[in-house]
Order: sequence, then structure tokens, then C-alpha cells
Amino acid sequence: GEHFAALFQYPGVTGRVRELQPLADEVHAKGGLVIVAADLLALAVLTPPGEQGADIACGTTQRFGMPMGNGGPHAAYLACKDEYKRSLPGRLVGVSVDVHGRPAYRLALQTREQHIRREKATSNICTAQVLPAVVASMYAVYHGPQGLKRIARRVASYTAVLAAGLTELGCTLAHENAFDTLQVNTGAKTDGVLAAAQAAGMNLRKASAASVSITLDETTTRDDIKALWRVFAADKALPSFDRFEKGIAPLYPASLARGSAFLTHPVFNTHHSETEMLRYIRSLSDKDLALDRSMIPLGSCTMKLNATSEMIPITWPEFAQVHPFAPREQLAGYAQLDDQLCAWLTQATGYAGVSLQPNAGSQGEYAGLLVIKAWHASRGQAQRNICLIPESAHGTNPASAQMVGLQVVVTKCDAEGNVDLADLTKKCEQYSDKLACVMITYPSTYGLFDTHVKELCAIVHQHGGRVYVDGANMNALVGVAAPGEFGGDVSHLNLHKTFCIPHGGGGPGVGPVCVVDDLKPFLPAHRSSGLTGEQRVGAVSAAPLGNAAVLPISWMYMRMMGADGLTQATETAILSANYIAARLGEHYDIHFSGNIDGIKGGGVAHECILDLRPLKDSSGVSAEDVAKRLIDYGFHAPTLSFPVAGTLMVEPTESEPLVELDRYCDAMIAIRAEIAKIESGAWPKDDNPLKNAPHTAEALLKSDWPHAYSREDAAFPVATLRRAKYWSPVGRVDNVYGDRNLFCACVPVAEYESA
Repeated sequence: GEHFAALFQYPGVTGRVRELQPLADEVHAKGGLVIVAADLLALAVLTPPGEQGADIACGTTQRFGMPMGNGGPHAAYLACKDEYKRSLPGRLVGVSVDVHGRPAYRLALQTREQHIRREKATSNICTAQVLPAVVASMYAVYHGPQGLKRIARRVASYTAVLAAGLTELGCTLAHENAFDTLQVNTGAKTDGVLAAAQAAGMNLRKASAASVSITLDETTTRDDIKALWRVFAADKALPSFDRFEKGIAPLYPASLARGSAFLTHPVFNTHHSETEMLRYIRSLSDKDLALDRSMIPLGSCTMKLNATSEMIPITWPEFAQVHPFAPREQLAGYAQLDDQLCAWLTQATGYAGVSLQPNAGSQGEYAGLLVIKAWHASRGQAQRNICLIPESAHGTNPASAQMVGLQVVVTKCDAEGNVDLADLTKKCEQYSDKLACVMITYPSTYGLFDTHVKELCAIVHQHGGRVYVDGANMNALVGVAAPGEFGGDVSHLNLHKTFCIPHGGGGPGVGPVCVVDDLKPFLPAHRSSGLTGEQRVGAVSAAPLGNAAVLPISWMYMRMMGADGLTQATETAILSANYIAARLGEHYDIHFSGNIDGIKGGGVAHECILDLRPLKDSSGVSAEDVAKRLIDYGFHAPTLSFPVAGTLMVEPTESEPLVELDRYCDAMIAIRAEIAKIESGAWPKDDNPLKNAPHTAEALLKSDWPHAYSREDAAFPVATLRRAKYWSPVGRVDNVYGDRNLFCACVPVAEYESA
């Protein structure tokens, strides 16, 4: 009655492949669920967990084309029975239909996410591992089910050959069955075997004091097998490959050989040459409206340039082909990278210690809050469980606080968008003996520098709480202000925002957690890698350095920019946002600003909020309509209805030249003129370019054009679009249909053809 689930590894860590159904039946009989952590490549030849009673399957996609990279980035997978799909955390891509009845993909179930549900959210996942997921999926597309079976069978065959040779040499294996991993009983010779392997250029895993573990993959060669035999042979003659020329039976049980089909969709059975793959990938990229086409003005996302020079080192094998648990002397380069990057980040933030382990900003929040909880507990004040969060805080904050077991109490903001200090003081006094921390975002998600931030920090400290400063908007602070110097105790950063790691459509990211001196002993440990400390909180990532392989990008950015360059980037980002606010302030309401006399737009930080709610009343045009219409103008939409419903939040970053800022402002001004036509009655409220946006090329080419505006108004509202035009691949998507009819599988090609 005390257990809700059981977790099984398939195949096991020792290499053993065992039947799961009897175990699943036993767990289900006691009311529990069955979770199976399964090797994706093994599932190409083994009966999958779903056919053996599993309720949930999870694992890594790393071996589908991603280098080890000292532990990451790699995409995980999480699959479940149909009845649990609406409880899955993270960003789910579901299938809906557009206004023309064609299938369209979209992010589904947004209403359970942190930017809407806040402390009641069931997911705090923001940045994930999208780019590695794309790599893994393209690996599957290229090889297809038959190719993956061939790879898996080759791995299994080489494992069987290795086992046969080791047995011939007198070695004893822990198990008779295996897929790709063997555990060899080595007794007192264990350390000698490990040393001999390392001298031969191979790292074996020390499974125990009396055994070692060996895992093969598709890159394993005959020479590798011979080298492994040589490690165990001592003075004995090596086995011969000759007797295996006609093949060898795999070691996994025949009863567990996979019989069901997988990857049956045509996309996995079509593109099996490099020519086909390149064209397929190009066809997908043509559908994207990415930074290589235009500015992406997503507020609170900092979509800045990822310079080519910064990206070069991640292709080097010295960074890519490294195992996170290799002997420490083999990781000296990464250790130096860690030390230097942490030192630079402490200078930039004003903090005393940094951990690069968290894989995303949301994970950095989680780690930072664990640090605060551990600090309070170490002082005998574990009862402190109240987390104050202003209305202007970043969306992940309340969800992360709830996940670590803190109780969220929301504090008000004043009419100017600043934290209401009177309400904050009242809440601090009300919960003084239970106050754990306050979580603020600075500058705020309203795009403001709160001038009372030092006073705010002092109030919280007076009541024994700690101050968590969300670093989501650090791009407006580097070189200008430091959270650790104006009162912050803990912050996370977003290296995929401020420090130039690509967003990749949603990851990978790095969310370093930064702390003041007295919190350093509580930074995350990673005890299996030797990173210990009695007071440290537990590991928050599977690898000691998290998404280590992308850290060279941020190192390159900071090294090339230097202190002066980083400061100039911050100032340019702030200037660009104020330029947009100044130009658009004459056409749209700027929702919050510093109300600074003499500054058009009022003065904002690195982003500004355009309030479209008054236009809804006068024209029927919503913020979503404007966001969709921007696609026709060749722009990705700004952040929609966050942090304030009915608004657009714009963040240009320092990467955009003046000509692009003007192009965006010209588009928004032209859209305002279109809205004026609706207000005047020239265009109907229910049939105009905004309500019908985005317009596809197919829709414009139909012989019938029943609208009150011209095709030219729809496609080429400004003359520059005639030279270069992005065409949306789908029309307006039906959001309600997508949520009501959620399914997470590829749409059969026949449905596209019939739509």
C-alpha cells in the first residue's frame, strides 16, 4: 500500500534481458503502475514494454545519432498508455486542423502549463531538448525500421561474438543472455583488467569490486573485439573470428524477439539516401520562420544570434566523444572549461558560486529552491515553506516552487507594474516565521526595472527569507547590474538566452544556478561522479555537468565579447527595445513603462508590452489576430497574452540591426492602419486580413475569392514582400479542436492527401 509504481530497466544495467510480463502482473495485482526504462535501439529487436504490461516507458534517445558529449545534451523520451497522456509533463505536439480543413501540428494542452496555471501547473518544463530530439528523429527517418533492425542485430551479434571469445578465454559472465552489455566476473583481477583496458585506449565500467561491464554499439569493429579479448587473454592465444563468419545467434531470449512492426509511417520508409534526406530536411526548414529569415521578437525568450564561430568547438571530437564518467584525468579540459565559465559567470552576476548542472532555466529554478530549502533546514527552520511571488514574476516560478513543496503566495503589483511594497511587507509580516523566500524576475516580465528592488530584498531578509532573482532577463543586466550585489541570494541563468546557446526550437539549454557565499555548500552534488558534500542537495541532472557539450558555445561568446563587449550588448538590447517602444507608442498603448519624462514610449528595459485590448473593443481584432497577421508580413509573432492577456510582448535583442527593427515597426504600423479600416467600416469585422491570417499560397490561388479585401492586401501588404516572401504552410489553426482531440502520433499520409 505504500508503493505507487515499480521501475524496471530493460535491458538491465548488468546487460541481462528478462521478461517483464510476470513482474508487471505482480505490480498491477498490488495496485501499482509499471515504468520501464528501455533502450531504444534494443527495442528494434526486443518485445517492447507496452506489449509486456508496462504503463509508462522512458529512456534516452542518445544512441540515435547524438554524441556522448560528456553527458549531454540528449533528448529523453516518455511514452505512456492512452489513459495517461493528458498527465504527461512538458510540451506536447498534437494534431489539429486549420481553417481549410488540413492537418496542422501545434503545441497542445497549453492551459496546464506554468505561464497560464502558475502555481497550479502540472508542468514547469520550459526549455527541453528539442534539437537533440530532431537529431534522433532524423536518425530514425534515415535508417528506418529495417536499418535500425540491422544496426541492432549487428550490435547483438558482436556482443555474442565477444561473449563467445571471453568464454573461450576462461572468463565467466554474470548472465547468459544480453543485448549489448556483458558483465564479466574478474575477481581480484578487476583493477588490473581496468588498467590494461585503459592502457589500450578503452574505458570499461567497474561494475563491482569483482566485475567489469562492457557495452558495444554500432561503431564497434572487429579490431575493437580483438582488443577487448587481448585485455582478458593475458598470455593466451586470441580466439579466431573465422568460426563466426556464417553468423552467430544473439544472446537475448528467442521468446523476447520482437514480432510487431514499428515506425510504419511512410516518412520512416522513404528517405534512405543522403540526397533524399537533405531534401526532406530542407522541406521541413522551409516551413520554419526562423532567425535566418527574420527577427524573432518573442518577449522573455531572448532570441539572439548564435554566431557561427561560437558553434565550431562543439563539433570537435575532444568535446563530443567524451563520456561523463570517464576517469577524471581524461576530463581535464572540461574541468578547465567549468572553472573558467563559472568564474566569468560569478563576475557577471555578483554571486560567489555557480553550478552548471541544471539543463534548463526551470531546472535551475528547481535546484535553486532546493538550495534555499536545504539552507533553512540546516538551521533548524524546515517549517519555512512560504514562497512569495509577485504577479510580474516569470511564469515558471510558481510551478517550480510548487514542485519542491513550497506554498506559493502571490503578491500584488502597483499600477505602474512594480512590486507593491506595501502588499509585500504585509505578506512578509503575515508569514514571517514561515517565509522561505521571494521569487522576483529582474527586470520584471513586464519589461521594467523596478527601482525599489534593493528595498524589496531588504524587507524579505528582515523576515529571515532569501531572495531568488530569476535570471530569465539577464540580457538586460550583464555589465550594468548584478543580482548578487543588489540583494539577490540565488539566481538561475539561461545560457540559451543571454549567453548564446541556440534555442533549437525548444532546447537544449543550460540553467546555471548561482548563489551567495553562505549558500555555496548547498549547491547540487553528483555523488556518483565524486562531487560530494554533506550539505549539498542531490543531483538535478544525470550528468555532472548537465548539457556539457554546449558549454563551449557560451565560453566562446564570453571570451570573444569580453567585459566591454558584454556591457555594450546589454546596452544595445535595452536601446533596441526602447526604440521599438518609441516608434510604436504612437500607434499602440505601451502597457507598462518607466513613465520617464522626455522618453517616447516611457522607458522600458529590454522588452515592451503592446496592449491590444482597447483595439478589441473598437474593431474586434484580438492580440492573436495581430500575431497571425504578422506571419503574412514575414515575422514570427511576439509572445502572445503573456504575462498579460490580450497583449504582445516584444524583445528585439542586441542582434538586430536598425533596418530590421524598422521593418518590424513598419509592419506593426501597417497592421494598425489595417485595424483602422475595420474601425471605419471599410472592412467587415468578421472578414478582413487579420481575422483570416495567415494566408497560404494555396488559398490565394483558388479561383473563388469571397473576401472583402483583395488578394494583394492579403499577400503583399507592404512592397518589400514582393522581393522575399515567407508563405505560411497552414492557415489559422483550430486550437479547441486540437485540445479536444489530442493524439500524439504521426498523421497517415493518406489523411493529408484527402484533406
